[in-house]
Amino acid sequence: MSKKKKTPKLLAGYTHHNKVRLVHGGNDYFTTLVQMIDQAQSVIHLQTYIYEGDETGLMVSEALIRAAHRKVQVYVLLDGYASQDLSKQIIKEWRAAGIRFRWFWPLFRSRKFYFGRRMHHKVTVIDASYGLAGGVNISDRYNDIDGQKAWLDRALFVEGEAALKLHIICRDMWTKAYWKKDGGRKEKFQWLPGIIPTEECLVRVRRNDWVQGENQISKSYLEMFRNAHHHITILSSYFLPGSIFRRNMTMAARRGVNIRLIVGGISDVKISRLAEQYMYRWLFRNKIEVYEYQDTILHGKLAVYDGEWVTNGSYNVNKISAYASVELNMDVRNSGFAAKVEQELDEIIDHHCVRMTPENFHHPLYKQFLQWGAFQTIRILFFLFTFYFRQEKGASSPSTPHSIRQPAKIS
Repeated sequence: MSKKKKTPKLLAGYTHHNKVRLVHGGNDYFTTLVQMIDQAQSVIHLQTYIYEGDETGLMVSEALIRAAHRKVQVYVLLDGYASQDLSKQIIKEWRAAGIRFRWFWPLFRSRKFYFGRRMHHKVTVIDASYGLAGGVNISDRYNDIDGQKAWLDRALFVEGEAALKLHIICRDMWTKAYWKKDGGRKEKFQWLPGIIPTEECLVRVRRNDWVQGENQISKSYLEMFRNAHHHITILSSYFLPGSIFRRNMTMAARRGVNIRLIVGGISDVKISRLAEQYMYRWLFRNKIEVYEYQDTILHGKLAVYDGEWVTNGSYNVNKISAYASVELNMDVRNSGFAAKVEQELDEIIDHHCVRMTPENFHHPLYKQFLQWGAFQTIRILFFLFTFYFRQEKGASSPSTPHSIRQPAKIS
């Protein structure tokens, strides 16, 4: 009886007719991205946090320009803080080709900080039929360039109803998240029905955006902890969860759910790395397994449980993603797909990670003090950065910017 009541709630928000594929960061991701752009026939939306004018950025730029020359409507929206170093020459070439380009502006910005929310999601949608979304920014760091291994990251390629949902989100971001007047011009968007596969794969698009009053990705993680019966694996960069996340994680572990956490053994944000290490002792106390990825910087944001459900996207498990950024994930409820993802995570753990235990995680007192200091510093900063957002959540229209100082780029 309880199962019948529970099932419809678990399926809320999912679209049914989709095909999905897990895309690896690096060559797999950028090959897929360029192929999608080259196959576009009508409209492209590309929205990302970091876009750099390096070899990878130029490759994607050339594909976008080719599409524009084919009379495809191309819309590019970049975060005005994280992508501020993009060369004016590239932007000039885009506009000359007919690409519609805008910045997602914070209220104020400088080289070191900005005021206002950030657009942290990374999504590309083609013809409202194909979508690619995850944690991968457009930069050589996320690509396999000159023998340099890309940062560990993942994205989801989706074909079907979920791609149409991504198209609508990107269209609305383009029109509503732009705070400056645009000379009275109104963009015309072609409505497309999208390609609907005959296969059934449940996919839902989830967002966090404090201006819109959306906290869906955070809720997805909490649902995972509450619904898991056997095991959970989380692959997470910048893992600094808040008290609600930690409480639900603890409750799942106490129910006997085996929880494995994969974090980076190498980090591009040193203070975040120290703060993560401070949390290891809490994780050990709650019987949560901790694995450090050794090959390169871990940038992925993915979780799976019970071989049934997967979430992947731009959302970091910390309060900046929970309360202060525009984030986008996709949840997939499909046992075949989830089993493949779990197998891949098993291989990462077995061949590319070192398990941390109370026995081998034994640091001198001064190192423990540094970890404690880093954790307390980030905890205070996160509180200050997100307090205003939590107080004002849902109180403003999307066109009204709020000011808050954000930390250095956490990508």
